[in-house]
Parts: sequence; structure tokens; C-alpha cells
Amino acid sequence: MHEENTDVTNGCGKVRSGTQNEAALLALMEKTGYSMVQENGQRKFGGPPPGWEGPPPPRGCEVFVGKIPRDMYEDELVPVFERAGKIYEFRLMMEFSGENRGYAFVMYTTKEEAQLAIRILNNYEIRPGKFIGVCVSLDNCRLFIGAIPKEKKKEEILDEMKKVTEGVVDVIVYPNATDKTKNRGFAFVEYESHRAAAMARRRLIPGTFQLWGHTIQVDWADPEKEVDEETMQRVKVLYVRNLMISTTEETIKAEFNKFKPGVVERVKKLRDYAFVHFFNREDAVAAMSVMNGKCIDGASIEVTLAKPVNKESTWRQHLNGQISPNSESLLGFPNKEDGHQKSLGKTSSLSVRPNGQHSPNLPEIERCTYPFFPGTKLTPISMYSLKSSHFSSAVMHLDYYCNKNNWAPPEYYLYSTTSQDGKILLVYKIIIPTIANGSQSYFMPDKLCTTLEDAKELAAQFTLLHLGKHKCFY
Repeated sequence: MHEENTDVTNGCGKVRSGTQNEAALLALMEKTGYSMVQENGQRKFGGPPPGWEGPPPPRGCEVFVGKIPRDMYEDELVPVFERAGKIYEFRLMMEFSGENRGYAFVMYTTKEEAQLAIRILNNYEIRPGKFIGVCVSLDNCRLFIGAIPKEKKKEEILDEMKKVTEGVVDVIVYPNATDKTKNRGFAFVEYESHRAAAMARRRLIPGTFQLWGHTIQVDWADPEKEVDEETMQRVKVLYVRNLMISTTEETIKAEFNKFKPGVVERVKKLRDYAFVHFFNREDAVAAMSVMNGKCIDGASIEVTLAKPVNKESTWRQHLNGQISPNSESLLGFPNKEDGHQKSLGKTSSLSVRPNGQHSPNLPEIERCTYPFFPGTKLTPISMYSLKSSHFSSAVMHLDYYCNKNNWAPPEYYLYSTTSQDGKILLVYKIIIPTIANGSQSYFMPDKLCTTLEDAKELAAQFTLLHLGKHKCFY
């Protein structure tokens, strides 16, 4: 093992020389019996550990660690992460200067140990005032391919991707919401490994690559979210995809109640997909097997168990994310019969994250006032220099989201109609000029509001939801 002979502080104001740093790492290796090697900008501790026999741990055993102090190394980090279980491999990303790059990957021997690490070490104060972030790490094997001709079928897209890239396993294509004979202008391509997907992305990413005479868009799709088995055993909500735009919540409820009357508690439909809430899990599981592949209003539907939102998730963690095509998250909606709120805000102001997930479990954003004393120094700043946690409205989040992706600001167009009882009802249409020529030219919710503020907020929420479902912006 070779270590740069540079001086670094140990976080307590003391300087630890490169020699001292190397001595600390050698002591760790001697104590644990693990090997350590530095290559390709990362330092690997273990992988496998001493005495390990058999294949590496399965997918889901690795966690990502962020916000690591740059002068902290394995001799301090490994003992902290050993609290959750046996470490198979610890990979610390390194700078040429000898400092770490602020993040690492820790692979445990079991999924349970990885989940425990997330529970006990996420937001852990590793040094005074220094809190690390820990979340699940998954090798991404899926690419998003945009600007695909809408008349192309799955088989054609699969054949074409196999011609231009290697290691293609499958292609996921969704039918158009209004015309089921066409696709939505994008697809997800699944590869046999993360390396195969990375090589394909490198080949296609320049923006000059064409399929069928069209310049395509290429980016990483969000990895499928892992939900522990114990949590999934409690889910009693079904995710229903590929519905007709015209299909109503009443129709969906009636169809799912056919196999056993009265089992459906409520239905929430958004555009061409819906969430069907059951009173009992057993009925939800039975309905899933009966209804998957059935036709409703002429559309063949897909039915799966909804995956709950991670309670630890926040706006900040997911600002640049999306939900993956096979990991639709469980939405939280207010139930009028419950007499209490199950989501943050009113019915017309659902809590929406920019990755397309509603969540009843998001922490409340601190909203309070502080005294403004005479003489207090004020500094002019731009809203775009703030963190996403400073915003509580979807309108501000959408503006922030567009700016972060170097898009033009969203444009709002107001429309009205009159209800049967004479009320003026309002709805906004949103156009984002930068992407108006893509797979969707505008965004407009399917609900009308009685106030201008609610209409604008709902339109922004709807836009964030659908931006998140279509593409991942890393």
C-alpha cells in the first residue's frame, strides 16, 4: 500500500502527516486482517474480507456514504460502520492530493446489515458539527432513451438497441396515454451489468447519435428502489398502470370490486395510472393476481404492489431524481372519511417531490419568524443559491428545478370554466420552452380549483410529477 506523504488535519485542529496517516492505516490492516489497495481513484479495504468463501454479497448489501470530512480515513471510518455489521468491502474515493473526495461505498455481507447502517448512521454526527449521509447504493443497469419515434414498437426498439450497444437484456416501453398504438417517445433499456450500461451511455451520450434518423436523448434512469420485505408484507395498495385517460376512479373501483364486493377503500387516479387502496392486504394481493392483464375501457392494465416511500426521504435528497418505471411509490392522499389529514397540506395541495413521488411522511419544513433587530447585516443573494429545503411551495420548486437543469423558466397560462352551481373554476397550463419540443409540449392537471393560488400550486405539482416520471437529471 502506498500513501502520499502529505499533511492533513484530523478534524480537531491537529495536523496528521502522511507518515502518521499511513501508520494508522497499517495498524487498521494489522488489527482486522483486511487488505487495502488503491487504484483508479479509490482505495479498497477488503473485498473480500479474510476467510471469505463463495460469491460476493447480493445486490442491496451496499450503502453510499456522503459528506465525509475530507481529512477522515479508514482508520476512523471503518470502526463506525462496523457497528452495523461485518464489512465485506469499504471503498473510499480519493483525490490525487491524498485527501478523500467526500464519499465512500460500504458493502456489508447481508442486506439486513446494510439497512441497519442506514437506520443508525444516516445523519450521524461523525465529528462535531459534521453529519454524514447514508443511503442504499445500487448498481444502475438501466438507461433512459428519449426522442424515440412514437410509432416504433418494443420489438423494433429492442432490436435497434442490440445493434448499437452490447449487453441489452430488455426494453421497457409505455403506450401513449391517449393513443395506445403508439409509445410515449421514450424507453428504458435494461443492460446485463452496470458496466455494460455505462459503456452504452458513453457510446450514445454525445448527442449526435441517431436512431431512425432522430437524434436521441440518453441519460441514466433512476435505479429501482429497494424496499425491505417486512415493509412490503404490510402494503395493501395496488399500483395500476396503462389506463385510458378517460377511465374514471369510479370505474376502476367498480372493476376491482367485482371479484369481491366492498374490498376497495378508495382509488386515486393521475392521468393514465392509479393507486387502489384496499381495506385488507389479503384482498389486495388476490386482486393483483386477478386483475393484472385485464382490460378496462379497452386498455390492458398492469397491476403491481405499490412501493412505500422511504420515511427518511427529503426534497433535498431527491431534487435530481425520479421514480423508476418499475418502482412506483405509494402515494399518500387525504381520506375524507378519516376526519384527519394523511398528507401534508390540503387535497388541492398534495405534497409532491420533484422525483414524482407524493409522500405523507416528509418532515415538516421549518416555517417560523425570527426577530429582526436594528443594525442586523443583510446580504443580497439569489434564490438559486439556496438549498431546496428553503422552499415550501411547488411553484418555487419548479422554478428552482428548471434553473438547476439550465432550462428557461416555466410559463403559466390561466384558463377558466364555470361549474354547474355557477362558480368560476381555474386551471393553469404550464409550458417549459426548453423541453416543449420533447415528449410532452405542456403540462396541465386534470383538476380545477376555486382559487388562483391553488390552481398555480396544483399545476406546478403536476408538472414536477411528470418531469420526474419521464427522465432523470443527474
